[in-house]
Amino acid sequence: MADDKKQLLEQQLWKIADTLRGKINPDDFRDYILGFIFYKYLSEKMNTYANDILKPDKLTYDEIETHKESKIYLAEIKAQALNKLGYFLKPSELFGELARRGNAEGKSKFILTDLTAVLNSIQQSTMGSESEEDFGHLFDDLDLTSYKLGKTENDKNELIVKVLSHLKEVDFDLQNTTSDVLGDAYEYLIGKFASGAGKKAGEFYTPQQVSMVLARLVTVGKTKLKSVYDPTCGSGSLLLRVAKEVKEVSAFYGQESNPTTYNLCRMNMIMHDVHYKKFDIKNEDTLERPQHFDMRFEAIVANPPFSAEWSASPLFMSDDRYAPYGRLAPKGTADFAFVQHMIHQLDDNGTMACVLPHGVLFRGGAEGHIREYLIKEKNYLDAVIGLPSNIFYGTGIPTCILVLKKDRKKDAERTGSVHAERSRSVLFIDASQHFEKVKTQNVLRSEDIDRIIDTYKNRTKTDKYSHEALLSEIAENDYNLNIPRYVDTFEEEETIDLSSVSSELKKLEKEIKITDAVIADYCKQLGIDTPF
Repeated sequence: MADDKKQLLEQQLWKIADTLRGKINPDDFRDYILGFIFYKYLSEKMNTYANDILKPDKLTYDEIETHKESKIYLAEIKAQALNKLGYFLKPSELFGELARRGNAEGKSKFILTDLTAVLNSIQQSTMGSESEEDFGHLFDDLDLTSYKLGKTENDKNELIVKVLSHLKEVDFDLQNTTSDVLGDAYEYLIGKFASGAGKKAGEFYTPQQVSMVLARLVTVGKTKLKSVYDPTCGSGSLLLRVAKEVKEVSAFYGQESNPTTYNLCRMNMIMHDVHYKKFDIKNEDTLERPQHFDMRFEAIVANPPFSAEWSASPLFMSDDRYAPYGRLAPKGTADFAFVQHMIHQLDDNGTMACVLPHGVLFRGGAEGHIREYLIKEKNYLDAVIGLPSNIFYGTGIPTCILVLKKDRKKDAERTGSVHAERSRSVLFIDASQHFEKVKTQNVLRSEDIDRIIDTYKNRTKTDKYSHEALLSEIAENDYNLNIPRYVDTFEEEETIDLSSVSSELKKLEKEIKITDAVIADYCKQLGIDTPF
């Protein structure tokens, strides 16, 4: 039943999003439609919460502003709402009221000024409260004065009223506390926008099947997590995916450098009913200005920008994240800079899983030095998993997942591993040939994901798929982690029987002579030259 509701809601929301398609740039209409859905969600949560507070007084929230004691009621509701919800909206500021006024008597009425004021009011209501940072500047990308919405103010207003009117008719089913239908539908929309965003998709979204692999890797053997962290959190899809794999996550942490994506992440958190006190998302460059430097996390997941540039400033040689290695990741490929950052943030009993380009497995120079230090000196590397190419939006390059732990011996004991070699070996999995092609994208199927996770959990050795390499074997390969060095995927060619081939050629030659004779006879009857 929940799946049917989810599918219906997804279809309804995508249909509404379509009203903006062709009118404004896809990147822009993503921000508008997701912003309006978020506004409606906040309104419905506010209305439901206020009505619960007013039940003993036999009042409803929509009649409070005209009540003789409205100031007292509103002040009390605001105080409670700021603590419980993190924000406040008056009845006249709710989505339903704005949508009604915008389409009164079936005609578009001008509401852009009021709508802008309401969106600003949501943020202003949190000033000085504990939730101020979590709700600040959330609607900055919802510019209702932008020319992108139309040439004239009336054109802009008409388009916005149309979207709000359609959205008003959609049931968000917030009373249903047994499932996260709306949150999943919101995530579905983000994914749909990502699929058409080309290279920009990588800035804000990790494909769900990849998120699932990462989430399941860091939650093996656990039902609860004290904390989960993503240093390049994008829209927050990875963080939220981890929450689906365990009964409880006490706190979510993330950092995102793009302001628009940072806003999207916070909206996504709230839309999935993550309380504002349970998440801490920062808007800054993770490598240059880390915001959770002194914290350690039980689970870390990440899909950093592949081979991004960073400053690689010599000043970082005194940074605790990089100093132990004696080398910095190259300026043009920051992949290992992200790995070093995450290891610094990882708790002693934690697990991190991150997606990186294949180059991190074998590139030399500073990267080779860092790779050797991680394995030889620290023994942090637990597994290397090769993924299919063309699995990410906007790039077709092959990628891999690195799984790292700080105390692998203790972790093996904790999980009751029967593999004595676990803490002195690295598991290699080649999942690059196991996928389904969907249109132009390669997709991991549920059975592909299950196989990866089962192989990782059980350290299964499977011919042409997985191999558990001792650290001594990796040392013999000069700490080159290229997967074909450890997982033999070579397929022997079928033996050719030359005598059979010779017999077949002779048979064909006879058939050709017979055919030539038939053709020659037809040509003679027609009185024309033969073609040979």
